[in-house]
Amino acid sequence: MALDGIFLHFLTQELAHEAIGARVEKVSQPSREELVLSLRSRAGTYKLLLSVRSNSPRLHFTQHAPDNPQTPPMLCMLLRKALVGAVLTGIRQAGLDRVVFLDFDASNEIGDRVHPCLCMEIMARHSNIILLDEHGVIIDAVKRIDATKSSVREILPGLLYELPPAQNKINLLREEGRAAYERVLMEGETLLSTALLHSLQGVSPIVCRELAFQAVGEELPVSALNLAQRERLLQALETLCNQVREGSPVPEMVLDQEGKPVDFAFLPIRQYGSLMQVQAYTQLSALLDDFYTERDRAERTRQRAQDLFHLLTSTMERITRRLNAQRAELAASEDREQLRIRAELITAYQYTLEKGAPFYDVENYYDENRPLRIPADPALSPARNAQKYYKEYRKAQTAQKVLTGQIAAGEQELQYMESVFDALSRSQSERELMEIREELAAGGYLKSRRSTKQKAPKPLPPMEFRTDDGLTILVGRNNVQNDRLSLKTAAKNDLWLHTKNIPGSHVILVTGGKEPGETSLVQAAQLAAWFSRARESSSVPVDYTPVRMLRKPQGARPGKVIYDTYRTLSVHPSEELAQRLAVRAGS
Repeated sequence: MALDGIFLHFLTQELAHEAIGARVEKVSQPSREELVLSLRSRAGTYKLLLSVRSNSPRLHFTQHAPDNPQTPPMLCMLLRKALVGAVLTGIRQAGLDRVVFLDFDASNEIGDRVHPCLCMEIMARHSNIILLDEHGVIIDAVKRIDATKSSVREILPGLLYELPPAQNKINLLREEGRAAYERVLMEGETLLSTALLHSLQGVSPIVCRELAFQAVGEELPVSALNLAQRERLLQALETLCNQVREGSPVPEMVLDQEGKPVDFAFLPIRQYGSLMQVQAYTQLSALLDDFYTERDRAERTRQRAQDLFHLLTSTMERITRRLNAQRAELAASEDREQLRIRAELITAYQYTLEKGAPFYDVENYYDENRPLRIPADPALSPARNAQKYYKEYRKAQTAQKVLTGQIAAGEQELQYMESVFDALSRSQSERELMEIREELAAGGYLKSRRSTKQKAPKPLPPMEFRTDDGLTILVGRNNVQNDRLSLKTAAKNDLWLHTKNIPGSHVILVTGGKEPGETSLVQAAQLAAWFSRARESSSVPVDYTPVRMLRKPQGARPGKVIYDTYRTLSVHPSEELAQRLAVRAGS
């Protein structure tokens, strides 16, 4: 991604303008590789996210701080001791390298003034957050690096911090655009964008491609540039140099045709033409927050719920294998009438049949007296062979009754597992994961992590939305909440919506006893489609019926209801609609 040194240069200026002088109120560590500093200043409050996840290292203000674990890690406790109550006095960058220092003024446990520093290195999988004292000595780090992991630089408590090795590239804060231009021309047969990447400090591949696009319009080796193209390249580099020194970024995000973020940069991106969309931002923090939030939330959920996904997947595979075996056995038992007929024919003709014969030839009076050859056990008498066929018939008859019930129960269990998997895949917080764990524990699929002495946390409320007509829509987060929402919270005259034969959330359109308008009904159906396994489909059938029509079968699993009277709408799921209609906490 494009969080390069120049982007970081502009970002540190933006963060410093907002946060210098702010006091640290709280330090959180949502995961091993993430920190959140809650800051308060006269201008307001901020949450500064520092992430060193290998695929998304960055720092920025965030409106979507991740949930915290119930027990803070030891490093978080150390950081709280060092930084809570401290004042942020400076944000500085090491040249155009992706290394940022957050300087603080604080008091230690005996009241002396100290000046700790939080160093952040943004280097893909080698990214790190390091707490330093005022002398540059390492106190601790998110990732401790010893000699077995790096022979170049160790990051361990008690060692003096050293900057990463410098790269031999042009720093546009210290050198002119012409110096960069001359360095690029030395690359010879190298493609222009690659030559720019080799020559300039603090630029990402997308920026290099954009500079090459501005100068040439296509990828060419440096040696193939004509005089006019070289002039445009020099002009592009001088413009970039002025932009860096004047602190005038033009942040833009690149999105694909479906509106999903692809890349970003601190300058306008035109290289994709009509193949991509471009969205401009006024703040770099807001761009980073939007770009990473949804992707990180999904990844964080997958990591925290990895054991649950494995449990559900293996359970569904086991149920499917069992169902396939039972269906095959049931299909085999469907020939049981032939067993009864053979037994009756042997009994009817037993006095004409010889013992020790490997088969019996008889006339089948069930089929117009056509000849029928019946396999027999030579060691048994005709009467005993008849009894054997009767026994197999009764066994097949019993199997048919038992297997029918077992298959029905297995299909219901599989549907339930699919509904839990769907709810898990849409979970966005630690609380939601915890409720799904408790649901599975109650069903005997998982051991409960909560001690019997621990007080059960208050259940999460359903998600709330407001239609354009002003009606409230409530959406369940999991099966237990679906039951509570549909059977206890909702009024009898409210409308209940659910995707037709597809796992998803229960949705309640609160009508207040009045007939809802078409706009509210369609928007509720769209939310039901979005909060289901069919959210990526273009057209999704959604059933709706008054809540009073719902029934809970005796002994049914959580989230299971039945209804006979209903209507169906086909709608298009819309993430944009879900975001627009969402009722924010406190609003």
